[in-house]
Amino acid sequence: MAALSFRDARATILRELRSRVVAPRLEIVPLMDSQRRVLAEDVAADRDYPPFNRSARDGFALRAADLPGRLRVIGEVAAGNMFSGEVGAREAVEIMTGAPVPAGADSVVMVEHTVREEAHVVVERAIDAGANVVPRGSEASRGSVVLARGTRIDYACIALLATVGYQSVPVFAKPRVAILATGDEIVEDGVRPEPWQIRNSNAWSLAAQVQRAGGEPVVLPIARDVKEETLRLIRRGLAEADLLVLSGGVSAGKYDVVEPAFADLSARIFFERVAIQPGQPLVFGLAQDKFFFGLPGNPVSTMVTFEVFARAAVDVLSGAAEAPLPVSLAQLTQDFRHKPGLTRFLPAWLEEGRVTPVPWQGSGDVSALSRANAFLIADSEKPEYGKDTIISVLVK
Repeated sequence: MAALSFRDARATILRELRSRVVAPRLEIVPLMDSQRRVLAEDVAADRDYPPFNRSARDGFALRAADLPGRLRVIGEVAAGNMFSGEVGAREAVEIMTGAPVPAGADSVVMVEHTVREEAHVVVERAIDAGANVVPRGSEASRGSVVLARGTRIDYACIALLATVGYQSVPVFAKPRVAILATGDEIVEDGVRPEPWQIRNSNAWSLAAQVQRAGGEPVVLPIARDVKEETLRLIRRGLAEADLLVLSGGVSAGKYDVVEPAFADLSARIFFERVAIQPGQPLVFGLAQDKFFFGLPGNPVSTMVTFEVFARAAVDVLSGAAEAPLPVSLAQLTQDFRHKPGLTRFLPAWLEEGRVTPVPWQGSGDVSALSRANAFLIADSEKPEYGKDTIISVLVK
């Protein structure tokens, strides 16, 4: 099976999940518990927003046709109050930001463009009708959808939900993601490793990534390099969760038993290699009506492949309408070269639109990745990038 480009692999994941996954069950949670959850119903405005013509500046509400000129000040209005009268010809009302524009006025002139003369205000410039006024209903009209079903709720969405009166929010249930680390070389937490062993970091980095993606991690015991034990834990993961993510055991080594175990389950494999580095050996498939990923075991490879591929699956299983890969552009601070043929996701430091590669020792170098806040994405067809060249980056 030929290696897919990372874009084709992501497209395959999204196509297969969207063709099979049904909407998760609905839950009602308090407003402050809804952050990072996925909205299960459309949210409509309960009234016009703003509910009145709102001043966008401190200044004077007046008729634009009266400017320039000297106008009589007939009152003032602050946010949270209404002016009971009406602005007539060559009249003005002092107004504060956020206050309702009085009847009769069609504009607000900023205070810094005025001169106050006791009971009058002098404005020596003309303005257009509607200047510095946010019209009623211009942000949202009553009954219009302000947040769509499938939206991943962030702090701005929290503000909007509070604005339209939501104290509790309908969201989709979090998908359960079973995490299975494999390998004889791995020891459980609390066990002192022998010189030839390593601690189980992959399960915990994956659990953290699952939580950040909006899922509920279920960490399974380590699967040793014995097919029967691996198969038993795979069956358990498929039964207990909506998605199974394994790390290790997906290469072509003598003791890699993950794929033989899935063969016993008559699993359907959509792809088993992706043309990226780190992370070429990557399995995506379906077994017992559940999707699974077999990620490579080196820690940086595990983390990269989850972010680029498995996170999209968590989005779909969460009920999210979109599964974006947060790629942006940045300017390199130094020359950069790599061997063509693979798309590379390499540790980097991104700051104020400029990105610097972080020196690393390969896909086992977690220390280097901990000093990075992004991955620079080196195009498979472009081996050289000069200083100040624009390059794609994936925020960590």
